[in-house]
Amino acid sequence: MALGNHRSLENTVNRVYHDQLVPKINTSKKMATLANPPNILEMPQEIKKNCGGKQVEITVERVKMTKSIKEKQNHDLERVAFKRKAEGEDKPAGKKEAKIIELDNQLITMPLPHIPLKNIMDVEMKLVYVDEESVSYEFAESLMSTGIQPTCRAADIVDPLSVPNFSFPPQIDKWLQVALKDASSCYRQKKYAVAAGQFRTALELCSKGAALGKPFEASAEDIASVASFIETKLVTCYLRMRKPDLALNHAHRSIVLNPAYFRNHLRQATVFRCLERYSEAARSAMIADYMFWLCGRSEQYISKLIKLYWQAMIEEAITRAESFSVMYTPFATKIRADKIEKVKEVFSKTHPAYVDYIYTDLQGLHVLPQTADWSSFPPQQYLLTLGFKNKEDGKFLEKISSRKLPTFTEHKMPFGLLTRDDTVRHMETMGKHILPILDFIRSTQLNGSFRACSGVMEKLQYASILSRLRRVKEQSQVINQAMAELATIPYLQDISQQEVELLQSLMADAMDTLEGRRNDKERVWNTVQKVGRIEDFLYQLEDSFLKTKKLRTARRQKTKMKRLQTTQQS
Repeated sequence: MALGNHRSLENTVNRVYHDQLVPKINTSKKMATLANPPNILEMPQEIKKNCGGKQVEITVERVKMTKSIKEKQNHDLERVAFKRKAEGEDKPAGKKEAKIIELDNQLITMPLPHIPLKNIMDVEMKLVYVDEESVSYEFAESLMSTGIQPTCRAADIVDPLSVPNFSFPPQIDKWLQVALKDASSCYRQKKYAVAAGQFRTALELCSKGAALGKPFEASAEDIASVASFIETKLVTCYLRMRKPDLALNHAHRSIVLNPAYFRNHLRQATVFRCLERYSEAARSAMIADYMFWLCGRSEQYISKLIKLYWQAMIEEAITRAESFSVMYTPFATKIRADKIEKVKEVFSKTHPAYVDYIYTDLQGLHVLPQTADWSSFPPQQYLLTLGFKNKEDGKFLEKISSRKLPTFTEHKMPFGLLTRDDTVRHMETMGKHILPILDFIRSTQLNGSFRACSGVMEKLQYASILSRLRRVKEQSQVINQAMAELATIPYLQDISQQEVELLQSLMADAMDTLEGRRNDKERVWNTVQKVGRIEDFLYQLEDSFLKTKKLRTARRQKTKMKRLQTTQQS
C-alpha cells in the first residue's frame, strides 16, 4: 500500500513537470553530522511519456519574469539612492571614505552569538506551521501587466501574515476543494497521519487533471502552483509527525513547482534542520528571506524572523564542523592580493589548528544575516576564509574554482571504469567531505555562479555515483534537491543565454533520470565530469613532462660539470 502511495506521488509531480519543467565572525568547531536514507526509484509506466518542448518553457518564463521583477526593484532602489544622495549633499565627503577604511581594516574577532532553541521553534511556529487556506501562484502576469502590487503572486496567501489579494486567482476544482478542506480539518484537529493521507489523495486528484475548475483553460504554471501548495501541506504534516525524512522530497518538489514562494524554502530549511543538515538549512533560509523581499513583501518583522533562523543555522553548522574552521572578513573596496594575505595571516594566528590548507573564496562574495539588507545594493559583503586540518580536504576547492564547469575527479586513468571499491571510496569522499563544504560555502552566498563551485553540478555527479551503487532512494532525493536548486537559480541571479541552455539541459536530464528514461546521450553532468578527467590527465602529462625535462637538464648540467672538472684535473 505504501509503495502504491509512493508511486502515485511521484506520478503527480512528474505529470506537472512534463507540463512546466524546468562584523567578522570567527569560530571554532566541534562535531560533524550526516543523515542517510534507504532505496528504490520506481516510476509508473504512464509517467514515461515524451517530455515534449514544455519541459523547458517555464525555465525561460522564470528568467523573463525575474528580469522584470528585478528591473522594478532596481528602479525603486535607484529612487531611494537618489533621495539619499540629495539629502547627503551638504554632508562632508570624508565620512564615507573613513567608513570604508575602518571596514577594510576591521580584523578584530568577535564571539559567535548563541541563539536559543526556543527562538528557533518560535520562528517555525509563526512561519512554517501556519495553516494556509489559499494557493500561492508563482506567475503574476495580470498583476504585472496592470502595475498592481504585489510583484509576485507568491504573496497572495490567506493567513494571519498575508497581504490583501488584489488579483482573481483561478478557481480550484470543486472535488479537489472538498479533499483539501477535509485534509485541513484533520490537520487542525492534530490528526496529522490522517491529514497526510488525505493530502496524498488530493495530490492524486491533481495528477488526474482535477486541479482547476477549467482544466482546458488552465496554464501549466497555475496547475504547478496548486500541486506545490499540496506538496507543502504534506511537508508540514510529516514535520508534525516528526518524520522529516518523509517530508524531504515533498519540500524539494514544492520548490521545483513554485520557487518564488518564500515559505516553500523556509519549510525546506526546517526539514534540513530536523535532519541535522544545518548548512543546507541556512541556505534555504537565506533564499527564503531574499524571495520574501523580491516578491514585494514589506513586513519587516517577518524578514527579521527569517534572518534569525538563517543566523541560527549558520551558527549550528559552524559549531558542528570538525574538519575546518571559518572566518568572515567585511570589506567595502576591491579585494587586493596583499589584503588576502593579511586575512590569511590573521586566520593563522586565530586558528592555529586549521592551517594545513587555507582557502579564500573569491568565486562569489558572501552575505551574513546580521547585516543583510536586500533593498540596499549591494548589501554588506564578506570575504570567506576556510582553514582545514587536513590538506587534502581543502585542495579540491582550488581545483574546482579554477574550472569553468565544476567537477571532482581523483582517478588516474580518465578513460578507465571505476571498480566497486573505487566507487564506494569516491562516494564517501563526495558525500562526507566535498558536498558538506560546498553546502557550507553556499549558506552565505546567494548568487555565486551556478557553473562554478555551486554544489549543484557536484550533487548530480554524486547522484550518478549512487546510481552505480544501486542506492536508488538516495539518488532520487539528491536529484530532487538539485532540481529544486536549479529551479530557483533564475530568481537569484542574471544568467546568460548559454547558461539558460545549460540549465535547461540539466533540468531535462535530471527529469529523465527520475523517470528512468534511457537514451544514447550521456547525462550533461557526466559529460562535464569526463571533460574534467581529461583536463586532469593532460595537466598530469604536462607536469610529468616538465619535471622530466627539468631533471634531464639538471643531469646534463651535472655531467657537463663533471667532465669539465675531470679535464681541468688532468
